[in-house]
Amino acid sequence: MFPRLGCVFHTEPIFSSSTGILISVPLVDVLEDGRWEMKIVEQKDKRVRLAVNTLPSASIGCYKVTVESFSPKGKLLFPCTPNDVYLLFNPWCEDDAVYLDNEAERKEYVLNSMGRIYYGTEQQIGTRTWNFAQFEQEILEACLFILERGQVAMTEWRDPVIVSRMISALVNSNDDYGVLMGSWKDSYEGGTSPTAWSGSGDILRQYYKSSGKPVRYAQCWVYAGVTNSVLRCLGIPTRCVTNFNSAHDTDLSLTTDIYIDDKLEIIKDKTSDSVWNFHVWNESWMTRPDLPAGYGGWQVVDATPQEPSQGSYRCGPTSVFAVRNGHVELKFDTPFVFAEVNSDRIYWQKKPDGSFSQVNVEKNSIGQSISTKAVGSDARVDITHLYKYPEGSAEERIAVERASRFGSKPTLYPSPTSNDVSVEFVMDGEGPRIGGDAKLSIILKNRSSSQRTASLLCEVMVMYYTGVLKSTVKKDRIPLNLRAQETKVIPWTLQYVEYMNHLVDQGALNLAVTGRVNETQQILATQFNFRLRTPDLIITPLGDAVVGKELTVKITFQNPLSQVLRNVLFRIEGLGMQSVRKVAYGDVDKLATVTLTEKFVPTVAGSQKLLASMDCRLLTQVHGVADIVVKPK
Repeated sequence: MFPRLGCVFHTEPIFSSSTGILISVPLVDVLEDGRWEMKIVEQKDKRVRLAVNTLPSASIGCYKVTVESFSPKGKLLFPCTPNDVYLLFNPWCEDDAVYLDNEAERKEYVLNSMGRIYYGTEQQIGTRTWNFAQFEQEILEACLFILERGQVAMTEWRDPVIVSRMISALVNSNDDYGVLMGSWKDSYEGGTSPTAWSGSGDILRQYYKSSGKPVRYAQCWVYAGVTNSVLRCLGIPTRCVTNFNSAHDTDLSLTTDIYIDDKLEIIKDKTSDSVWNFHVWNESWMTRPDLPAGYGGWQVVDATPQEPSQGSYRCGPTSVFAVRNGHVELKFDTPFVFAEVNSDRIYWQKKPDGSFSQVNVEKNSIGQSISTKAVGSDARVDITHLYKYPEGSAEERIAVERASRFGSKPTLYPSPTSNDVSVEFVMDGEGPRIGGDAKLSIILKNRSSSQRTASLLCEVMVMYYTGVLKSTVKKDRIPLNLRAQETKVIPWTLQYVEYMNHLVDQGALNLAVTGRVNETQQILATQFNFRLRTPDLIITPLGDAVVGKELTVKITFQNPLSQVLRNVLFRIEGLGMQSVRKVAYGDVDKLATVTLTEKFVPTVAGSQKLLASMDCRLLTQVHGVADIVVKPK
């Protein structure tokens, strides 16, 4: 017999003075999700093999493992050999903040060590292959070394938002002795020309082996290549993205301003904004619990030092969805990224009195052909539509004007002359059931004494419970004509056939309505999140429950979907049972009703509960409960 065992995971920073983490792991008979625990899976002679469950929210890093043995003689500690255990973010784990549900995308954005970075001009797009080298020798150690230099407590390393923001600061050396020193001069004496690098491996190893001496030299694609390597190495799905005609806004106006004199010559000491032929940054996939629902998913992370953010040269993570809709009030650095991809280029001419007036506005020159490598091939994919609506569309103009009101020139665009139209949603009862049509009402009120007209864009998207949007299910336009003081109720229906192929685990739907009132230029923009209710399991005891007497219970479930449910699993617990009873049922036909008959022997008298749940890939959150009074013998 073995004495009682325990296990301790502990991590201590090697290169910084921050506090480490100590985790005691108990020994259990059955491993369960959502907790640290371990189980003996093999016992032979004087050796045991242990399986250890870790938390999906555990801090990443290098842990040392020690086995604790408890016996009547006291406690003994046995360090494991080899002693280093690395915990990383896991995009294959549904409860991890970086979970990505597409296997091809996981292979591309985490496992692929060779990528493509685009450069040049919008008309002449060049391509270079980059070796991210995230699985090469010493790269993981180098990445954790970089994290330690961030002076952020290891307890914060569980959050990809914090980790990616740290990396965006630490890959440049401007204010924290980070990995790369930038240079945009013709001479690269004492280092390597940015164009000469072809991968991240040599850069990261050189930085690691020199104990943190910045590597010379980098420009945007080198910063992006190294950032991509570090974040993929740590398990965060990441890709390189190139924006052509990329603006650099220096005064938070969210416009690209060019100042000219009366001879139409640029006033150089006044014109500080610029437009780069191209700029390369990264996107990382993660949830954003720090933002409203719907803003998770791809986040811009940019390590090229352009402007300081909260006292350090870094940028992001910035929600791409927030950029697209002009929600620049959301963190981090959304105004700066918005200006890079969708600012108007405005020409200001100096007047005799020294003031400036607008003489020309280019609304569709900034942010073109935003590009990334395709999943599973070397093709280029244009993802401009993820960053903004079509140039010149009403939605794109609404996003620009909404964003500008948070900038340093909030009155640049015409303000609405009145805000007298309101939009709200009403849902009947407890809301729609999964498998049926979702029916809502959009209520529009005109509080003015004049007619109001508009065109509303309604877009509904599937959203994971984590707030990550998956895909657009339906998009339509609703013409609006409101008489003075009129309230209009517009029925809105999403049919089952429209969303049936877009269902996700514990999913919800996000309905966004945007538009502009023609008479007043008032912007109408609101969102409504709702879920599709799942059916209940009906639990019916057949006869009285008596201690020591067998009780038969019927559990009924009806598939609400016009689709076959595969690999259905029922779980039953309660009623004094010592462990969960699992019933692998198999497949349930579309719209079929199934009945389980289970037998139990109650052991304790009194009021008891019997719980049941059904789970499969296509339908989750199906459960039921029955209150059962157990009579004594």
